Amino acid sequence: MALSIEEKFDLIMRNTQEVITVPELKKLLETKEKPAVYIGTAVTGRPHVGYFVWGIKLGDFLKAGFKVKVLLADLHGALDNTPWPLLEKRYEYYSLVIRGMLKGIGADLSNFEIVKGSDFQLKKEYVLDLLKLSTFTSINDAKRAASDVVKFGDNPKLSGLIYPLMQALDEVYLNVDVQYGGLDQRKILVFARENLPMVGHKPRVEFMTPLIPSLTASGKMSSSDPNSKIDLIDGVEEIKKKLNKAFCPEKETTENGVLAFMKYVVMVRKQDTKKEFVVERPAKFGGNVSYKSYEELEKDYSEGKLHPMDLKTALAKEIDSMLEPIRKEFKGKEKLIQEAYPQK
Repeated sequence: MALSIEEKFDLIMRNTQEVITVPELKKLLETKEKPAVYIGTAVTGRPHVGYFVWGIKLGDFLKAGFKVKVLLADLHGALDNTPWPLLEKRYEYYSLVIRGMLKGIGADLSNFEIVKGSDFQLKKEYVLDLLKLSTFTSINDAKRAASDVVKFGDNPKLSGLIYPLMQALDEVYLNVDVQYGGLDQRKILVFARENLPMVGHKPRVEFMTPLIPSLTASGKMSSSDPNSKIDLIDGVEEIKKKLNKAFCPEKETTENGVLAFMKYVVMVRKQDTKKEFVVERPAKFGGNVSYKSYEELEKDYSEGKLHPMDLKTALAKEIDSMLEPIRKEFKGKEKLIQEAYPQK
């Protein structure tokens, strides 16, 4: 049964941090039968379970009738310090991982497309627009826009300043109505809103979801910090090992990467499939307990009725089942992992 406009809006707005602007999003739903949305990811470090946050949200967009595009930004990867010779292999790696991730959450991929950045970003019209946009953009504005995304380091490269200009133009050349990203993308998304009209293009709706905290004591999950995240092809023993070490203080619900993953990924999937999250415990520790909603789980956790290790053990099983379709995508392709991420 087709969803009403209100149902589509409610679906794509759940667990959303910010939309610029909500009235524009509502108007888009009212006036366009099949809007288009994209999220871009540079082919840099190995994708981690934090990607499931936007995987779940892309599933929401698909259910709401959107055409969904994932931009695998190979050139952006180079601009953010990925060695040029590795770009093609990393593109292949990301393609397999992301398709496997979406299959793992049961997304309908009939209106889904993966786009390679260099397939359109090297065309004459795109490059001309990029040069035009550079004449309107100050160095300070470009650096500010990219500051939460690009790794500038102590000796910043010019490439980091080109990055946000290209990301703004991607909206135009992908022919989408909405750009979606994590909250760390906010400065670039606002840059696009403010600067695209200067080169004759309309601003799009900018859509953001929260970032999952790191498994370590501070920061966000990062592809460049192996201790902060679980890779999308990790096996069950590695998952258990990383979760056992994860920062998950008893009764504390803020800045807790384990609880955040429960909220934005696991419990959303459970509610969508009308299943409960089951924590298995010995009788002497209260026996098994199950949860229908994140709110119930968080309440028990904050009151000390759910111990961090019991939660971690149950979550490890859940993540293992979610990663199994991705690992299957890599059966027989183990060589690609080494080619994309050669050991130093």
